[in-house]
Amino acid sequence: QVQLVESGGGLVQTGGSLRLSCAASGRTFSSYAMGWFRQAPGKEREFVAVIKNSGSSTYYADSVKGRFAISRDNAKNMVWLQMNSLQPEDTAVYYCAADRTLHNIVVLTPESWGQGTQVTISS
Repeated sequence: QVQLVESGGGLVQTGGSLRLSCAASGRTFSSYAMGWFRQAPGKEREFVAVIKNSGSSTYYADSVKGRFAISRDNAKNMVWLQMNSLQPEDTAVYYCAADRTLHNIVVLTPESWGQGTQVTISS
């Protein structure tokens, strides 16, 4: 299992940008697909983005496609989520997730996830 720590959340205005970071511990980071999901107050958890262990493929929720970009650096055990054109509906706690398969991240049953970082978009 990997340990995950997110950072980079904050308060920004509509249309602004944020870059979330996720630091992972463990020697097998490059074996894991990595992703992000979010949860807004009173709402269900929502898949956001996932990236293959090699970084060769990425997938996004329709709600963020074209605005968010996920990337990783296996040498640094890091994953990032670049978020642009932020909207009030993007307000949520964002969680970094890790699993051996893309599928488990997409369906929100990852092996590991972090403590979350708050993202708030003001209108």
